Amino acid sequence: EVASGNAQMYHAADYYWKGKHPGWAYFTTVPFGLTDAEMNAWIQWGGGQELWDELAGGFGLKCMRCGNTGVQMGGWFRKEMNSPDDFKGLKMRMPGFGGDVLAKLGASPVSLPGSQIYENLISGALDATEWVGPWNDYFMKFYEAAKYYYYPGFHEPGATLALGINKKFWDGLSKSDQIMITAAALAENDIMMAEYNAKNGEYLARLINDQGVKLRKFNDDIYDAFGEASAEVFAEVVKHSDLAKRIHESFVKSRTAVGGWAKISDQAYIAQRNRVLGL
Repeated sequence: EVASGNAQMYHAADYYWKGKHPGWAYFTTVPFGLTDAEMNAWIQWGGGQELWDELAGGFGLKCMRCGNTGVQMGGWFRKEMNSPDDFKGLKMRMPGFGGDVLAKLGASPVSLPGSQIYENLISGALDATEWVGPWNDYFMKFYEAAKYYYYPGFHEPGATLALGINKKFWDGLSKSDQIMITAAALAENDIMMAEYNAKNGEYLARLINDQGVKLRKFNDDIYDAFGEASAEVFAEVVKHSDLAKRIHESFVKSRTAVGGWAKISDQAYIAQRNRVLGL
């Protein structure tokens, strides 16, 4: 609708357009991808925005960051997941490349809009589902059908929401209007992430204490299987086109650089802070 000019803007997760070009997924989130802060670094300073402009321009769009949900949970399950084999035959709602990864583990990924997840989980049409995190998931009431809540989600480490604008409309705006729209979108990018950080801790406690949810961590064997399957998915993605390959290579280059820094900065500090304070 926006690309055709029937509407001027959308606010959505661009990975829903990956069927048109796999490169779209990188500008939302991909398995073993970037956190919110790392995504900002790639888009703003690592060449990500230029590649996004190239991809979006081919579809008559101009896109920019406009929100992030942060690291997402691994999903809601009816039973404990103890090995990669437990995913075989599992009917799980998971869109994006994450669903492709599950398929390689023998699962049956399903892509459903949020409004249909609960009824399918309750009826047994779904064995498991992921949505976002404690704050959003609390109100979806998935705990009524599945008590095991797994973390961390391999599939969406920092889901960026995009403001997509019709390119002709954007090009027709004055420079000052473009600057104001960009500033407003980037302000929302910060505001949304702050709200998720504030709310997720509160609602995680409610899920555990009020609803009897059982928090579980994916073991290393399962995470290794996620990693191997993800590598297979990306090997297929880079064959799609030169642009897909360039997006992937830029993304990986930035992940390596910022990941190395995060290991001795944020991650090291948080680990020591939590150890000392017993968090």
